[in-house]
This record gives sequence, C-alpha cells and structure tokens, in this order.
Amino acid sequence: MRYLIIIISIIFLVGCNSNDMVEVSFSEKQDVLFEDYVIPFQFFPRTIEVVGLGDSLTQGVGDELKREGYFGRLQQHFSQYNGIEAVDLTNTAKRGRRSDQLLKMLKAGDIDHHIRKAHLITLTIGGNDIMKVIKKDLFNLKVEAFEKELNKFEKNYEQILDEIREINSTAPIIIMGLYNPITIVTDEKSEFDLILNNWNEAIEEMAEDDMNACFIPIDHLFVTNTNLVYHTDFFHPNSKGYQLVIDEIVSSMQDCGLIDEDNRELLF
Repeated sequence: MRYLIIIISIIFLVGCNSNDMVEVSFSEKQDVLFEDYVIPFQFFPRTIEVVGLGDSLTQGVGDELKREGYFGRLQQHFSQYNGIEAVDLTNTAKRGRRSDQLLKMLKAGDIDHHIRKAHLITLTIGGNDIMKVIKKDLFNLKVEAFEKELNKFEKNYEQILDEIREINSTAPIIIMGLYNPITIVTDEKSEFDLILNNWNEAIEEMAEDDMNACFIPIDHLFVTNTNLVYHTDFFHPNSKGYQLVIDEIVSSMQDCGLIDEDNRELLF
C-alpha cells in the first residue's frame, strides 16, 4: 500500500503542467514609500514680535479708549490665530515725526535690536512731511511745493526701507498709506486730493519694490466724518476710525498672503 501511494504521487507530480505552477520569488522586495511629514505651522505655540515705526498714526493719537490705536489692537487680533501664544509690541512711533527724522533715528541704531528680532514691522510716515509744506505756505499753497517735497520724501522713504532691510531682511513690512483730513471740512474735490494721490502712489510703488512689503490703503476710510471716525481734534482717527484701519490691515494682509483667514493662521 505504501508503494502504491508513492507511485501515485510521482505520477501526479510528473503530470502537472509547468504553466500551472505559481512562481514565487523571494529575491525581489518592494520599496515602502514614506512621505516627508510636515509639522503643522501652528504645532508649536509661538510668540511674535511686532515693531511699530513712524508718526502719530502708529502711536495711536486720538484713541479715546487708550488702546494705542491700530497698533495696540493688532495685539488682540493676532493673538486669536492658531498657534500664537503671545504678541509682543514695541511701539517707537512719535507724534509729528517726518521721514527725515525717522531716517535719522534708524541710522543712529538705537532700535536695531528691536527691528532685528521683529516678525512684523508696521510703518506710517509722510503725513507730517505734507504738513510741513502746508505750515510753511498756508495762504499761498502751490502744487509745485508739494511735488518738490515729494521728491525729498521718496528719497528718505527708500533709505528708510534700506535701513530696515539691512537689519532685518525677511520680516514683512506693513506700509500704510496717507489720508486727507481736509475732507472733514468739505466734500468738494480739490488740488489736495491730487497731491495726496501722488504721494500714495509713490508709497505704494516703493512697497511693491520690496518683496516682503504690503501696502495698506486707508484714504477711503476717512473721506468724511459722517460715520464719526475722527477724534475731537478733527485730524486723527478715534477708536472707531482705528478699528476701520485694523479691518483694512487684515484684509490687505490676506491679499498679500500674510494671513490665512479660513484656517486662522498667520503666515509670517
């Protein structure tokens, strides 16, 4: 019986077609692909440093709530985004400061350490350069005088940006435009509107020349005072006006790719 089983097994093996055999190879191994893991931007809570440069608009003059204008409100707004543990503010702005004075301050190097560690820089300058012309020839204002001052202002502004970039080449600079407070007196179009447009265009062009700068237009926010956005001095914004500035900053930063509002993330 044992021999019979052996014979049948041999016949079965010989009769099998080689094409029916399944070839198994142990020499080939498939590579297992692992994608690089990207740590989410907000995984580690971080503190961001924001530095304010410029004049009374960044200083927050006119804010009756004493919240340091738009600049102070940035702290509360930015702290609401994912991954932000704290927002530290350094406000170096001063009422009445002109572009030549800001440039002098930057060249002195007294605030280099603040600029160097900044994650974001805000800048408002130019309003007092215009006021310098107005105060000089109040009753004999000529467009030529503003054009001459604009040439000086542009040179100062370019040097201001150069000074900042020598210290910090990567931090985004929020560059604010100018507005016309004269509209609170009259709604009529004047030569001053054209003058202001020229200055704002110059500022915007300089912002566009810097890859990490974002221009914030604010002239449309203060066309009249029908919605009560001016302080009692009829020149500076009040708390409501500064909140409008904050809204414009956030909107423009989204357009500049610095904020992802859908995912509530700061991208700088």
